[in-house]
Amino acid sequence: MTTALLAIACKARTHPKHRFQNLYRLLDKRLLAVSWGALNKASTPGIDGITADDYGQKLNHNLKQLQQQLVDKAYRASVVKRVYIPKSNGKTRPLGLPTLEDKLVQQATSQILQSIWEADFLPYSYGYRPRKSAHDALEQIRSGLQRGNYGYVVEADIQGFFDNMDHRWLIRMLEQRIDDKALINLIKQWLRARVIEPDGCQRKPEKGSPQGGIISPVLANIYLHYALDLWFEKVIRCRLDGNAMLVRYADDFVVAFQYQRDARLFRNLLAKRLSKFGLTLASDKTRLLRFSRFEPGRQRFIVFLGFEIYWGLSPAGKCVVYLKTARLKQRESIKEMVRWIKYNRSQPIQTLIATVKRKLQGFGNYFGIPGNSKSLSRLHYQMVRALFKWLNRRSQRRSYNWREFSQLLRWFDVRVPRIRRVSYS
Repeated sequence: MTTALLAIACKARTHPKHRFQNLYRLLDKRLLAVSWGALNKASTPGIDGITADDYGQKLNHNLKQLQQQLVDKAYRASVVKRVYIPKSNGKTRPLGLPTLEDKLVQQATSQILQSIWEADFLPYSYGYRPRKSAHDALEQIRSGLQRGNYGYVVEADIQGFFDNMDHRWLIRMLEQRIDDKALINLIKQWLRARVIEPDGCQRKPEKGSPQGGIISPVLANIYLHYALDLWFEKVIRCRLDGNAMLVRYADDFVVAFQYQRDARLFRNLLAKRLSKFGLTLASDKTRLLRFSRFEPGRQRFIVFLGFEIYWGLSPAGKCVVYLKTARLKQRESIKEMVRWIKYNRSQPIQTLIATVKRKLQGFGNYFGIPGNSKSLSRLHYQMVRALFKWLNRRSQRRSYNWREFSQLLRWFDVRVPRIRRVSYS
């Protein structure tokens, strides 16, 4: 953070109802330079095709020029390039790719917004926040269920959340803390920027914020802070007879209740509350279920952030909350790994195995939590099988027998990812 952003964060913390003015002037060369350092330089370029390497060759000149455009109010958001990423269920996820300069200004603006709202966000909001991660959200669920007296769970997912945020509501939410028309108009530009589809058609969105834009995550957190978090804290809690716990990561959230009647009340009111803000629940990912230590077993589980969470018996015979890689996510990861090996088997052996190791380690870095070693071993086993199969099909002659292949794996130190996170207390 720059000194100015630290001052804003301090003011936001000590004055919860203060509306900030003159924020637009903070978009100077210094903040743009800090934002440049935070950008992912390897990200896919936008519609203009300019990469970070291209822009960085004359970085000082480009930043000065961009700052002058902002000062003169001559900056205009560019067209957003739309791409579609396939999902495991056969559907696709739409992503918006802004141009590099749009990413740069969005990064700077998102830091301003984050400085203000970080003081307002509630503790159980974990997505896209500094010093908070998906693992923190999972640990909050695990420890909360383990130590609490909850017996019912509502797991929910908002359908097409990023594509359905209501612009009018979002602006009203931003104006709760911002009294700066120039900055609000800048955000409106990104919300209303034209989107070009893969077939060349252009459209001007009337709602939503492109998933893939740098500013979209913080806007999403602000939107759900008012639409869900504050409502749960100030309205729902007052009407409950027992304890309740909400954990949210972006638009995925889980709510645990002590009593079934409280869970039903929340489930019935949730859809109506979200519809007020133009949102709907994904019916296939939203449900209320009995979830108690008195009914252990993998038959009853909730799915959150790629994990299945369930009650099970420890070796000592005690009821414990376990986290395992979700079955669908496990199958998807294995399928993708095998497919990649098949279509890249002709690469040099050093390059091929180095990439496989990185993919395997990336899986382990996220899913390598205590109690989930079988998932890591299963992925490693399937990867080794696929590697052995497709390396022997690089030519008409068989390249390796199993003994030689095992020596190759030991040479490149290909092993099962280790559990890296500290054990739960």
